[in-house]
Amino acid sequence: MTNLLHRLGRLAYRRRAAVLASWLALLAALGGAAAAYSGKVGEEYRVPGTEAQETLDRITGTLPEYANASGRIVLAAPHGERLDPRDVRPVVREAAAAPGVARAVDPFEARAVSPDGRVALVQVVFDRRTDELGEAPREAVRDAATSAAPAGLRVEFGGDAFMPKVEVGGVGEIVGVGVAVVVLLITFGSLVAAGLPLLSALAGVGVGMAGLYALTGPLEIISTAPVLALMLGTAVGIDYALFVLSRYRQNLAAGLDPEDATARAAGTAGGAVVFAGATVVVALAGLAVADVPFLTVMGLSAAGAVIIAVLAALTLLPALLGFAGRAVTRFRVPGLRGGARDGAGFGARWARFVVRRPVPVLLGCLAIVGIMAVPAHDLRLGLPGAGSFPESTTARQAAELTAEGFGPGFNGPLIAVVDGGPAEARRAVAHISALPDVAAVLPPGTSRDGRTAAVTVIPEHGPDSEATGKLVEAIRAEPGVAVTGTTAANIDISQKLRDALPPFLAVITVISLALLTLAFRSVLVPVKAVAGFLLSVAASLGAVVAVYQWGRLAEVVPVNKVGPIASFLPILLISVLFGLAMDYQVFLVSRMREEHAKGADARTAVVAGFADGARVVTAAALIMIAVFGGFVASPDPIVQAMGFALAVGVAVDAFVVRMGLVPAVMALLGRAAWWFPRPLDRIVPRVDLEGTETEPAREPEPART
Repeated sequence: MTNLLHRLGRLAYRRRAAVLASWLALLAALGGAAAAYSGKVGEEYRVPGTEAQETLDRITGTLPEYANASGRIVLAAPHGERLDPRDVRPVVREAAAAPGVARAVDPFEARAVSPDGRVALVQVVFDRRTDELGEAPREAVRDAATSAAPAGLRVEFGGDAFMPKVEVGGVGEIVGVGVAVVVLLITFGSLVAAGLPLLSALAGVGVGMAGLYALTGPLEIISTAPVLALMLGTAVGIDYALFVLSRYRQNLAAGLDPEDATARAAGTAGGAVVFAGATVVVALAGLAVADVPFLTVMGLSAAGAVIIAVLAALTLLPALLGFAGRAVTRFRVPGLRGGARDGAGFGARWARFVVRRPVPVLLGCLAIVGIMAVPAHDLRLGLPGAGSFPESTTARQAAELTAEGFGPGFNGPLIAVVDGGPAEARRAVAHISALPDVAAVLPPGTSRDGRTAAVTVIPEHGPDSEATGKLVEAIRAEPGVAVTGTTAANIDISQKLRDALPPFLAVITVISLALLTLAFRSVLVPVKAVAGFLLSVAASLGAVVAVYQWGRLAEVVPVNKVGPIASFLPILLISVLFGLAMDYQVFLVSRMREEHAKGADARTAVVAGFADGARVVTAAALIMIAVFGGFVASPDPIVQAMGFALAVGVAVDAFVVRMGLVPAVMALLGRAAWWFPRPLDRIVPRVDLEGTETEPAREPEPART
């Protein structure tokens, strides 16, 4: 692989104009395809095979009013006043007449007015499923509610149809990239050097996002998939280019000319980039193990962004280096050295400190991670509802008005589907009404053939309450009764993902052990790396629980509302952190292995290898933390927690595990760290990860015609 990457880097350098033109053409073509063929991203987290989803699919034709999209107009009179039916009924009439609406229910006839008469719920049923509902019917309902303005009524919109959409891009993301620019400037001390990784990464992100949106037309892609792809594509795109550029500058400082420096950087650091990128892609593709379609789509979307980031670092960046040449150090920033050599400075001093005191450092790292991981034992999974969005959103306001007027259970109604005629429906209603934590049971709706009935059940507690989950189990215990609806679907999704977590973690562990054994030809180094990765995951989950479930640090970290953690966050976090943790493991430990192979004793190899990679790994980690942290400012509760979890996970893995625990353990293990049984040595292929075993000679300039 080394020779191939070496030749690829040289070719990109020599044919820089053609490479740059190819990337620009690809970006333009995919951008045009996105504009022409993109469709809407999905907002429903559907999981085929769960009881809620199968029941919903079953009643789509027989009981469409329970299966189709629904929303509600929440009307509220000023405090101390009561609603007048003459002010409410025009809203009902206009909403019922709106295109795409099957019916709108008068709250006075349906007894959907709060006991104090101040709040009313106008239930709106659309004529199609939520995933088929465009923006026009929603906007028509919003327009219909303007007739309440003259009466001075407060109007909010809630229900599944009016859930806020996940937006890609925002102020937080821009700030994150801005911080990444500052880190690059500090690392390299030059505007040109800082700009090259950014240009390479942004081109890769542009190509990846354009391609992804072009696929939203023919394929169903969940709304969080582009967010994750943008998040990872930006972070790894900058990092991978940073690794290659850092090695290029080292090569220039060693006396190589720009072309040889580029080829050597592609053959050495490029190999580590390929390995690191491959581990991220394997981990993301491994999300298919969970057998959850929307999670598989998220993983494959992000994996595509990572592949493009690797290609950009191996082709576009060498082409840009061809244009920059030795000018890569020009336009220096006053006061910033940005030395080309990573082996001097704080990294070397820290490594020497660790190898002299490995036991205290090891215990200190374990204490930090252990304390951070403690809250993880209280992890509660679910899918955030409307009440988890910012207070400024109409969905949050509608949920709070509904809970204030009727109780929290009205924000998460359940739909109990009964097989059989009226007698079976009456027995089911009687059974459900007698259960604890049931606030109300509405009259059943019956299919035209009289064989199926649907009963709307209002729980006492909110949709994300544990009591509501137990109520769903109790209703399902009745023979012939199934439960569906958004709340039940979220409960089923959470359970399926909870069940998928152990096998997925086992698969990831086996893959990581195999890859690291292949890379380092060691038994103990892979075991140590996997243990460190698991500690990083535990610490990150603990931090997420403390902030988003317990409400700690709410004055520092923006938290819309404390509650359960998104059910797919743990498995997604494991997938992403696995790949990123392997990045830092490769870039730090491979240099230690190289020094040891040259004859250095174990502790000297640790110091030399750590000092050489510490600066660039520190910069890479800070960039990832900045990019991920930028998403914490997102109004979407799922994106918020996802950005926070990844930022904390990278911080712990890079600065506590890889820069503290890893050198300490390596110093304690000594030569035993590189022990490898002879039988394995004969059958395990050799991988020249850093490209140090072969140093390709410069290829002759091709003949010009």
